[in-house]
Amino acid sequence: PQNGRAGVLGSHLPWGDPRRGWDFVSTGHGDVPWEDSFRALDAIGYAGPISIEWEDAGMDRLHGAAQAVQYVRSLLWPKPAASFDAAFRNQ
Repeated sequence: PQNGRAGVLGSHLPWGDPRRGWDFVSTGHGDVPWEDSFRALDAIGYAGPISIEWEDAGMDRLHGAAQAVQYVRSLLWPKPAASFDAAFRNQ
């Protein structure tokens, strides 16, 4: 809902104000396709660090940061030792 002064971002309003057009949410709770993002990084062979910035006005920071780390770790599964097709070669 716009009040004539707020644009798409509503940046003049404080974080957590329900009149904002958007707000930061904890990792895994928004619209970012995290699994797709990690699969794309894996497809290009990326093996560097992953940095997740945590900002969520509606969640306690200690709870939210721990939950965000747990969510990201759940997407970092080990790679298979063999290709998918190799499992069917001996049948």
